[in-house]
Amino acid sequence: MMRTSALLQILDLARWAPSGDNTQPWRFEVIDDQRFVIHGQDTRAHCVYDLDGRPTQISLGALIETASIAASAHGLALQVARRTGHPEDRPTFEATLVSTSGLAPDPLLGSIPRRSVQRRPLRTTPLTTGQMQALEAAVGPAYRLRWFTTVGQRLQAANLMFANAKIRLTTPEAFEVHRDIIQWGARFSEDRVPSQALGVDAMSVEMMRFGLQSWQRVEFLNRYLMGTVLPRVQMDWLPSLRCAAHLALVAEAPPHTVDDYVAAGRAVQRLWLTVTHLGLHHQPELTPLVFRRYVREGRPFTRLPGPSRLATQLADRLDDLLGEQSARTVWIGRVGSGAAPTARSGRLPLSRLLVAAQPTIGPGEA
Repeated sequence: MMRTSALLQILDLARWAPSGDNTQPWRFEVIDDQRFVIHGQDTRAHCVYDLDGRPTQISLGALIETASIAASAHGLALQVARRTGHPEDRPTFEATLVSTSGLAPDPLLGSIPRRSVQRRPLRTTPLTTGQMQALEAAVGPAYRLRWFTTVGQRLQAANLMFANAKIRLTTPEAFEVHRDIIQWGARFSEDRVPSQALGVDAMSVEMMRFGLQSWQRVEFLNRYLMGTVLPRVQMDWLPSLRCAAHLALVAEAPPHTVDDYVAAGRAVQRLWLTVTHLGLHHQPELTPLVFRRYVREGRPFTRLPGPSRLATQLADRLDDLLGEQSARTVWIGRVGSGAAPTARSGRLPLSRLLVAAQPTIGPGEA
């Protein structure tokens, strides 16, 4: 029998898995020294980006993969099964740690606490063949990576991300998300995104801070002061152009179920940790895929006609970029070498993530 302290060490490392806007949509219930339960809750009810909870399910997959890697440090394998009968917005997983003779620590173990988002521009130095092969191997046989490395491809991606950011910054439904997830004047944050990690200069931070006090202020900045242009250049266009490559993670078949997206999340985390292991940096670019799904499924995401029309145009442009693999793409991001971020999101302490029974995770906690 293993000691419970080892299980807690595994969970303490697993909590560093990535989640959208640092929501950390999981709680842990320890059953005994070998078993624990992961209680998830997605943010679809109040986050326009969490369509059907799919991004949260990717995050839960990343958490499970991180726990599996953390367990290897103790010679333990992780067996996970999703419980049936739970609402889809509250996916729940039973996890068992199994002692496995000869199991070596995963080489990605040390990258777990170092992995972070780099929102600022990177170097355009091309990836080496060895780096690309390592990243392709990391995602496993059920997925493949598609690369966009040339100046023309990066410019196409940059223009797409710049236009996509206009949807994010001119949509009241997205405003409500942004208002709540930024911790102003902070370099680190336990449960939000610190303003110093946004990737914009001090003037833009103050303009964003002023605007996000109310939707009326956002409308004023956008209408009279071109309020979205400078943040979009700094957060989207320039970083998209200044990188080694953009990548798309493509599944064998279009994902449909919770388990499909959880499996994708496990592949995403191995990819991201391998990026870190290679001394590179990564930034997700997931929202174009989310808005594409809204458009292709005919589902409204905003009450405003302008962002809706733009989303339709960008869905076509994204399909032009990804081709026939568009519906099978589960993740997009940029990668490259460069300085490590000096500000980042932290995590809630494990003590606040442990529950004694099935929890109810309110919007303020998630």
